Amino acid sequence: MTHLQNGEIFPSLELSVAGGGALQIPQSLQGSYGVVLIYRGAWCPFCQVQLAGFQRVSEKLAETGIKVVALSVDDEVTTLGTIEKFKLGFPVGHSADADAVAAATGAYTNAEPHYLQTTGFLLDPEGRVLNAVYASGPIGRLVAEDVIGMVTYLKSKA
Repeated sequence: MTHLQNGEIFPSLELSVAGGGALQIPQSLQGSYGVVLIYRGAWCPFCQVQLAGFQRVSEKLAETGIKVVALSVDDEVTTLGTIEKFKLGFPVGHSADADAVAAATGAYTNAEPHYLQTTGFLLDPEGRVLNAVYASGPIGRLVAEDVIGMVTYLKSKA
């Protein structure tokens, strides 16, 4: 397994989005800073806190020029429940192929049951990795306020 390094272009992923349609990453994020959140599943309390945290500061993310997408192996019905429960306003992909996403991004997987471990990426407006956070278990993840702080700093130096 190879982890993505800072400066690498994020690999192309197509997600089935809850509620219909598809999303291309990183193409759908280009022109803005982007956050890609891979979460373990609706059942994970740490993932719930992370998703809710990104939603809670969604206005500040938008003001800073940051778009967010999330994905998991959860089916569409479960994903729609997560979106509703946390009133998520960003696209959430469902039914991700854990092995394909892991091969493309370097994310860790859990064997049984089979799901993706928490992984987060901050991308620049051209789709290059600025920061990657890999967790092999439930803790260790991107935090919305840290992402806002990093992008604010980068913009101040541009």
